Amino acid sequence: MPRYEFRCRACGDTFEVNRPMAQAGEPASCPKGHSDTVKLLSTVAVTGRGAGASGGPPVPSRGGCCGGGCGC
Repeated sequence: MPRYEFRCRACGDTFEVNRPMAQAGEPASCPKGHSDTVKLLSTVAVTGRGAGASGGPPVPSRGGCCGGGCGC
């Protein structure tokens, strides 16, 4: 389940809420009971070992505006 970060405008605390994506835009109450909160933009961290990651084969550089696939 996704985790969303909120900041309370009343006390300034930052807190997280786990909820389904369908409820992402719904307001959340501060753990201290305040209702004036704002949802923060979150970053996504993706980890893994794909091509070009340590231990994998190097990814060739093709140049061009989009990796050489557009023929420019």
